[in-house]
Amino acid sequence: MNSDISEVLLAEPRGFCAGVDRAIEIVERAIAKFGAPIYVRHEIVHNTYVVNELKAKGAIFIEELSDVPPGATLVFSAHGVSKAVEQEARDRGFEIFDATCPLVTKVHVEVAKLAKEGYEFIMIGHKGHPEVEGTMGQLSSGIHLVEDVADVATVSPLQTDKLAVVTQTTLSVDDAAEIAAAVRARFPNVREPKQQDICYATQNRQDAVKIMSPQVDLVIVVGSPTSSNSNRLRELAQRLGTESYMVDSADELKPEWFEGKARIGLTAGASAPEVLVREVIDRVRALGAVSVRKMDGIEETIKFPLPKGLKLDDIPPPGHIS
Repeated sequence: MNSDISEVLLAEPRGFCAGVDRAIEIVERAIAKFGAPIYVRHEIVHNTYVVNELKAKGAIFIEELSDVPPGATLVFSAHGVSKAVEQEARDRGFEIFDATCPLVTKVHVEVAKLAKEGYEFIMIGHKGHPEVEGTMGQLSSGIHLVEDVADVATVSPLQTDKLAVVTQTTLSVDDAAEIAAAVRARFPNVREPKQQDICYATQNRQDAVKIMSPQVDLVIVVGSPTSSNSNRLRELAQRLGTESYMVDSADELKPEWFEGKARIGLTAGASAPEVLVREVIDRVRALGAVSVRKMDGIEETIKFPLPKGLKLDDIPPPGHIS
């Protein structure tokens, strides 16, 4: 038993955002309405527990559309897809439901609009992340990826008169600001989005970690290794000088992390369900934590509408992963 732990401080907000809630509900409702299996291109959201729960209900996760049988129902993940994937899905005749987060769709719409006006783009994001592939795949050319400040020095758009910057929605707010500043320094006329592309939920969870980190001896982030926004939370706490670890589930907690630590900060990425947070709390209580206190924080009330064709007036909403 470790009696050093006196308190667990819960970040607010943490866990599911509106885009994740909506994406999961789209898959659940599609299964309820059309029956299993429902095919989902890529992990619906980057969380192992959520994906396994949906698999158990009848979702089949695929990367290649050739793995989906003709006439099947297909859901695009919350991260969005390229125009080529969208077109291939239509050509194959699937019934399609798009679970792309509306805040990612907003970036896609902006890219399409400015491309018509002759703009090229610099995209700040992580190479290989499905959201980046989806956004860059809105155009056949003219969109250039930068991952860090060093990349900004070597990026070479064909022209600089009409240049716009867009951002992956789940980045570190501070990193993105630093890279955007480097883009502005090199291309002073660059057009920036009216509202920054980083989503409200990513921003709010990072802000909460900034407030929480100085108050605790250790930060635990609940999130899966593939989750960009969860990784950023762990990095942020570490950067602020607080030891931090990311866990996919309570089983990954190591007792030695807690030795000599009195106050534990706990948060969860935007794709991590609250059930996992509760399991981590139980485990930390078992290690000796006396109390759990919730921080004051922003209450998120945003909710995104479901796509047409999934309003189940005659079917009760499916059991939700919470």
